[in-house]
Amino acid sequence: MVSLRACGLWACLLIGVTAAAAPASAAGEETIKAFAAWQGRGQIFETGPNRSTFVGSFSGMVFVETEKGPLDAGFMICPAILDVNLTDGTQEGKGRCTITGKDGARVYGELNCKGVHMLGCNGDFKITGGTDRFEGITGGGPVTIRSGMHDLAVGAGNIIQESAGGIILFPKLTYKLSDKAPAAQ
Repeated sequence: MVSLRACGLWACLLIGVTAAAAPASAAGEETIKAFAAWQGRGQIFETGPNRSTFVGSFSGMVFVETEKGPLDAGFMICPAILDVNLTDGTQEGKGRCTITGKDGARVYGELNCKGVHMLGCNGDFKITGGTDRFEGITGGGPVTIRSGMHDLAVGAGNIIQESAGGIILFPKLTYKLSDKAPAAQ
């Protein structure tokens, strides 16, 4: 179960919600559960006899699980590359993400995953830094990305336009705020 304090810090971390939450300050590590419902767009390129590569991005609202249900906690955008083996459907993906709060403070991260194309990808998410009051933030944890719908349209040459949607799960995301970052207002 996620503590109210941890949820409050995560919400503050992502969108600057501080009125009903514990203030963002350098403290010990906190661990939360979060997820984002995402929509993605990009192009699929033929990159070998039995290989294709998706280049695009996915974005959506981020939610933190609390005792009272999910809490809207910000917006995420992740440019990503996904390499797909067309023979067996295996895939490897990587991306860089930006989570932006209402006050403009940002948290940056990297994700890497492996899985089966059109089904999902499991891997790791690593927080790589932040701006403003999240400068120096560290942390990370496991990530699972699932797809729920796909729409493909053939473009010129060997390019296929893809739209997709799904969910990204952060079942155990751990983070620590820096004592050098400015205090939340």
